[in-house]
Amino acid sequence: MNFYLPIAEMSVNVVVFLGMGGAVGFLSGMFGVGGGFLMTPLLIFSGIPAAVAVGTEAAQIVASSVSGAIAQWRRNNVDVKMGTVLLAGGVVGSVLGVEMVKLLRQIGQFDFFVSLAYVTFLGIIGALMLMESANTIRKTRQGKPASVRRPGQHIWVHKMPLKMRFHRSKLYISAIPPFAIGGFVGFLGAIMGVGGGFIMVPAMIYLLRVPTNVVVGTSLFQIVFVTGLTTILHATQNKTVDVVLAMLLMVGGVIGAQFGAVAGQKLKGEQLRFLLAGLVLLVCVRIAWSMVAAPADEYSISDVVGGRR
Repeated sequence: MNFYLPIAEMSVNVVVFLGMGGAVGFLSGMFGVGGGFLMTPLLIFSGIPAAVAVGTEAAQIVASSVSGAIAQWRRNNVDVKMGTVLLAGGVVGSVLGVEMVKLLRQIGQFDFFVSLAYVTFLGIIGALMLMESANTIRKTRQGKPASVRRPGQHIWVHKMPLKMRFHRSKLYISAIPPFAIGGFVGFLGAIMGVGGGFIMVPAMIYLLRVPTNVVVGTSLFQIVFVTGLTTILHATQNKTVDVVLAMLLMVGGVIGAQFGAVAGQKLKGEQLRFLLAGLVLLVCVRIAWSMVAAPADEYSISDVVGGRR
């Protein structure tokens, strides 16, 4: 059964997109990520215009993240205070990111910029996470301490001003790094159509030293509100949110997130990071290949956005 998407201006198979939403929702609940780093490329590969994919995926992330966040809240895995600081930065970053999208569309460079951003960030973060998690798993099997963090150990984050005590995360650190991380993730989320969990999760683990189980719930808490704002801004300013497509993805995403949260409880922190790293690198390779491979249609005729026909 096909549905017509009014904003994307094309017909799509309902079953296929429901399945895509369910798969990404499962990842959201399992890893504490919005899943946009996977869904946005999938939508683009399926023929959805890049700008519509970015704007619509933000709406889908809200639904799947709410479902996952509720599941994590029930397990007491959310640091509300930490999430609020991340959210404050994310709001600022989202507003700036939406304005950047408008500018890139006007000069006709949005599609290229999105692909380049995905390859860069997914490649770097995926490689670092894969090496760290593989090393942790190896040490665990050899009977060595898996964590490099020792009681009383301090890093440069602890020396910054404006310190706050985050009781759920058992941390006493400056509010500046969480605010900056939230702002950066909000900016990228608006441009790339992602929740930003693939950046926020490793940043909270390795930079802020937040416990892995708390990271998942807190990441989803922040993603819900930031992507909600991003969706509203894309819909009102860029007119790139396809409600019909978003509803298809939401239905699958909400269901999948519940199963993902249960599956995530059965794996250790280093195993979750290893699996997430592998998935990130696979998506990176696929996008990089699409940038260098010869297109199916070597020539196309379309309007120039922001210019003359």
